[in-house]
Amino acid sequence: KVDKLIVANMPKFAVKILKELLNKAKQDEFIEEYKFKLANVYMNMYDKTPYYLNEAKKLYKDILNNFRNGLYAKDAKMYIDEIFYGLNPKNKPKVALFENKYKYNEMLVERNITFYSNCEHHFVPIYGKVHVAYISSGKVIGLSKINRIVDYFARRPQVQERLTNQIGNELMNILETEDVAVIIDAKHLCVSSRGIKDDSSATTTCFYNGKFQDEYTKAEFHKYLD
Repeated sequence: KVDKLIVANMPKFAVKILKELLNKAKQDEFIEEYKFKLANVYMNMYDKTPYYLNEAKKLYKDILNNFRNGLYAKDAKMYIDEIFYGLNPKNKPKVALFENKYKYNEMLVERNITFYSNCEHHFVPIYGKVHVAYISSGKVIGLSKINRIVDYFARRPQVQERLTNQIGNELMNILETEDVAVIIDAKHLCVSSRGIKDDSSATTTCFYNGKFQDEYTKAEFHKYLD
């Protein structure tokens, strides 16, 4: 049975498509596996503006048409499990903290973290590097978990400004410290492959909190990125 809460919060077009997917599921094992995942992806779309809902509507129609033609199983799996897996809160990385037993009280910098995302306005790639720094308040995090946090928030329709803030706020919350900094350098294919078609420009966004708002600490962080 379909979760009534999910259906109650979905537009009529999405309910209709979900019902058709559920009917199709009787004949198709793939849809049986992914029918609720599709609904969950929709329910967790971050920005439900009229424009974005219209884009979602077109996407769902495309999904439905391709399911009817038996063509979309592989592509849907790619979007649900890989490209947009960050829309599902169940995929959020599980992070364990450790005591800072070495009493390392300087900043820790994890730089050149590669990320891939998608512009939420045009559904074309955004990619680049993320640089993260924090000063421990008594707890430390496994280095690979920082990469996983970056990837989780990147793997969804995004704008770079929001991605920067989400990574910074998540690290502050997990590490229980105000002293976090994030810089993202990225290329946007919505700029380089369409519209103005400028392949030389790049975009930089920053998040500074706690001690990183001090110009000396900020400059030290920047020095490690040169």
